[in-house]
Amino acid sequence: MAEAGIGVDIVEISRFESILKKNPAFIQKMFTDEERSYCQASARPAAHYACRFAAREAVLKALGTGFGQGVGRCDVSVSRDDRGKPHAVLTGGAERVARDLGVVEVVISLSFTSDLAVANAMAIPADARPKPRPSKEDDRARIARSFKDARFVLDELERVQVQEDVSIDSDRLVEE
Repeated sequence: MAEAGIGVDIVEISRFESILKKNPAFIQKMFTDEERSYCQASARPAAHYACRFAAREAVLKALGTGFGQGVGRCDVSVSRDDRGKPHAVLTGGAERVARDLGVVEVVISLSFTSDLAVANAMAIPADARPKPRPSKEDDRARIARSFKDARFVLDELERVQVQEDVSIDSDRLVEE
């Protein structure tokens, strides 16, 4: 049974502000095109870069490794789903490490203040993944089945009542 792993990292945003000014090539080397587009489009690019850097470190801590050991600087990145929720993208050495550990998903949470960026990561193996909740359609189907069963019972009671009424009426005719 594989174990879930957790990781957290905190980065000073002022560090990234300095890096952006002094060494813009660092941003080109460290971040994907998608990450750079997202960060540059924000009001505080340094804060978003710092969050993504913290996310890389947190993910590697959750996997129990660091840079090196076959894991490159761009093997972990941050993308966003259709609703804007960030998620970790693993490639290369990070993907290999996760697969070897039985990790099927790495969940992340990012946040920042005026001074600090923080990221949390949880590496989840298949056997520790929460079971999916029943979908609304499952609930609807269950409710519809319940109403259908109730209707059947009511129809059956009505049929029995009609048979008893007919039986009582035919008994009266026989007596007269």
